[in-house]
Amino acid sequence: MFVVLVRGNEAKMIEHIANDVLNKFLSTTSKDFNDFVGIDDHIAKMSVLLHMECEEVRMVGIWGSSGIGKTTIARALFSRLSRHFQSSIFIDRAFISKSMEIYSRGNPDDYNMKLNLQRNFLSEILDKKDIKIDHLGALAERLKYHKVLIIIDDLDDQVVLDTLAGQAQWFGRGSRIIAITKDKHILTAHGINHIYEVKLPSEKLALEILCQSAFGKNTPPHGYMELACEVVERVDSLPLGLNVLGSHLRGEDKEYWLDQLSRLRKGIDGKIHKTLRVSYDGLNNKEDKALFRHIACLFNYAGIIEIKKLLADSDLDVNIGLRNLNDNSLIQIRRQTVVMHSLLQEMGKEVVRSQSNEPGEREFLTDSKDICNVLEEDIGSRNVLGISLNKDEIDEKLHVHNSAFKGMRNLRFLNIYTNQSRTKDRLHLLEGLDYLPPKLRLLSWDRYPMRCMPSKFCPKYLVKLKMQGSKLEKLWEGIGNLTCLDYMDLSESENLKEIPDLSLATNLKTLNLSGCSSLVDLTLSIRNLNKLMTLEMSGCINLKTLPSGINLQSLVSVDLRKCSELNSFPDISTNISDLDLNETAIEEIPSNLHLQNLVSLRMERIKSERLWASVQPLAALMTALTPLLTKLYLSNITSLVELPSSFQNLNKLEQLRITECIYLETLPTGMNIESLDYLDLSGCTRLRSFPEISTNISTIYLNNTGIEEVPSWIENLSKLRFLYMRKCFKLKCVSLNICKIKQLEKADFTVSRIHSNKASWCDSPSAVVMETDNVHVHPTLPAPKEASSSTYVPKLYRKFVNCFILSQEALLQGYKGTDISRFRACAMVELDRRLYPLYPYIVIQICCRFSDRFGNSFQSFGQPHSFTPYHQKGSHLFIFDCRLLLNRDNATPDELNYNQVCIEFRIIEDRSIFILKGCGIRIFEDHCPSPDNQPDNVSSTLGVARWALPHPTKRNVFKDLTLALNGAKQQFLKRRARGE
Repeated sequence: MFVVLVRGNEAKMIEHIANDVLNKFLSTTSKDFNDFVGIDDHIAKMSVLLHMECEEVRMVGIWGSSGIGKTTIARALFSRLSRHFQSSIFIDRAFISKSMEIYSRGNPDDYNMKLNLQRNFLSEILDKKDIKIDHLGALAERLKYHKVLIIIDDLDDQVVLDTLAGQAQWFGRGSRIIAITKDKHILTAHGINHIYEVKLPSEKLALEILCQSAFGKNTPPHGYMELACEVVERVDSLPLGLNVLGSHLRGEDKEYWLDQLSRLRKGIDGKIHKTLRVSYDGLNNKEDKALFRHIACLFNYAGIIEIKKLLADSDLDVNIGLRNLNDNSLIQIRRQTVVMHSLLQEMGKEVVRSQSNEPGEREFLTDSKDICNVLEEDIGSRNVLGISLNKDEIDEKLHVHNSAFKGMRNLRFLNIYTNQSRTKDRLHLLEGLDYLPPKLRLLSWDRYPMRCMPSKFCPKYLVKLKMQGSKLEKLWEGIGNLTCLDYMDLSESENLKEIPDLSLATNLKTLNLSGCSSLVDLTLSIRNLNKLMTLEMSGCINLKTLPSGINLQSLVSVDLRKCSELNSFPDISTNISDLDLNETAIEEIPSNLHLQNLVSLRMERIKSERLWASVQPLAALMTALTPLLTKLYLSNITSLVELPSSFQNLNKLEQLRITECIYLETLPTGMNIESLDYLDLSGCTRLRSFPEISTNISTIYLNNTGIEEVPSWIENLSKLRFLYMRKCFKLKCVSLNICKIKQLEKADFTVSRIHSNKASWCDSPSAVVMETDNVHVHPTLPAPKEASSSTYVPKLYRKFVNCFILSQEALLQGYKGTDISRFRACAMVELDRRLYPLYPYIVIQICCRFSDRFGNSFQSFGQPHSFTPYHQKGSHLFIFDCRLLLNRDNATPDELNYNQVCIEFRIIEDRSIFILKGCGIRIFEDHCPSPDNQPDNVSSTLGVARWALPHPTKRNVFKDLTLALNGAKQQFLKRRARGE
């Protein structure tokens, strides 16, 4: 470890390392939570568990009963901490439900569900759309050097925590993962030992919480103190109850308060339900109450649009009802999804249970024991409107009576689901099923055990039919009256051989037949589906043909990937915007093909060798494509030698992937598709020239190509962020003009032999990996978020130790400001070649410590930089930029006197493998005056010191870094000669 020290004894500096780093991290309170009473006390207790000064990855749990304030504490933490991490994410229930909705609801064996959960997670935390991952190790690969803050709220499923934060080593050093749940077992089962139990607030704090909600201040107005204290007592200080009731009483007079207190005194069952029931009873009309019960029993976390469709024939005004429930704090609307707190949901279910002592007489059935009793004994009545049964909660085998639903003629919503797709089903229909109610609007039955539906079932009012993983071979005979049907999902029904005649399903918008591996063809009746928008048939491995000669005007999305027997191009709509034909057996492109609205086309890994055997198919395809196209993915086009010039006409193209085209040699010259942001030509082994196709591109993949040079004009790609050229064995030269691209975050030349030309280094925020014999350009991870470091330095002495050769122009500027101070760092590292294959990465981090003469100090860590050494011999010089935020406005009085700075280089991987032989820094600032204009006494007349350096010129930057390397070598040789 080498240290850059500004005045003072090194041992003393080490002795005074900050022990209150977390307080510095949390010094700025978000205004979003100023009104949350008691938040500082919660934060202080969490700070001990988070232990932010520790560089290990730490997982912390927040545990407590529903409504006690866990989510609010977590959001306050996120607001205060997120800016100190490279990436951060707050995962709520809506995010989890949306990521898992089309799968088996948390089945720990559902690989695709986990993959989708990780995919959505990475898209959010990295702020990138359409991230592609094909294995569960991708999350760790992408985040293992990222310092991240992850908060997962309202956890009730172990699989979510295991999938998103399975192991600490998935994330970079200093990362923090916070899991919030009411089930302590989820935390302990995951090995989380640092758990914060949220307890009820004191009576004083509870009174303040109520007053904030009811009056907008911490104390009640004159004459309300006694009333407010009684409310606190009645709700037993539960924060959710205080907030809900306070919102309900806001703006009301004393008489109204007295009336509500009178109702509370009547002894409504349960401390929690006392408060929540009052808010429910306070709703102005019966329709709002009915909508609340529907949501509590059936539609929590459902989309607004879906709820409207399912209740369209009812007497409920869904729009006004949702607004009223939201205004009364009984639900929240998040991302067009209705969210009801679990306590409120339980209260709603309790309201329904209180309707009758006989479960079969209630309007909704949600308790598994009650449902089992009703279905086995055939005692359901006309009062029952909805059933929601989790089959995983069935203790013993449930033998459903064959006429169990006959008495429930008004049943409109039937949802039977499971989270465990591979466990043996406990629900049995030993005598079959004779009857399903005719008024059903929702029929969702996971793993339906029968080969067909009841013969007399009339789906006249059915809006949503979802039978995932069923044993159905067919639904019914003849033409069903499906005029109300909007959504049909029969996915993973492996025995399904045919779907019913859909001639009357004129309102169907989504048809999902994915994974129906026995399905051979699609009924011609789909020509009547004039409102069909989405057709999902991925994984229908025996599907051979689709109806042709029809044109479904509304159809915009067709997914036929992995239909490995499908050999003809789909001819069912000219208005398709998203078409996926990956891994099909398409043999030809129709010469008259015209897709006027196509936006996205995927045709990769086509099974048929005939498709691309000649140039005609590609020509026909290019003729069919329209300027609306934004995504085009093709592969293995054996006839492609030169990219057609007609690509220039695709002036809205954003993503182009043409991979494994082994005969592709050139791209048209002078082409500039201004909209193109993403280009992938990987596997085009005969491609010799660097593609000049767009000046606005941000991501380029050229892995395993025959490109020989990265040209000097690459500096014109000013928006380039990522360049991948792995296994480019013919690559001879990379222009160092690549460093002029200020947006560049990573350039990867793994297993590529390259030689540097003599271009000058430039001021780029990207890091550069160099070897002393053979230069390799390899920028590192994305630029870090600025660390929070407040420095007001009356007098800063410029004495640097172990920096060897530093530019004499490194002066401190005397003007005030809160801008980012930046410096370029270099470190020379040698590795133990015997152990190198076991440790392919080098991670270097810089720590800056600020101290005063009284021993007060704090420290700020730079973003770790990851490098890959490409050879086992020789020293490696790593050059990278660091940035610090000098935020004087947030400085505490003690911080204003810091006048000593210690800069420390650290190798955070195994230090026995990597040896730090030398290091140096060069401080710079873009807007500094030139050296000639600097006052002689600048270092002794500082009001506010900022590290700064004149903007480096093209001529002197590389020279300075080279001097640093030479100086490091000389110092190392001297120390070795002295036996140090």
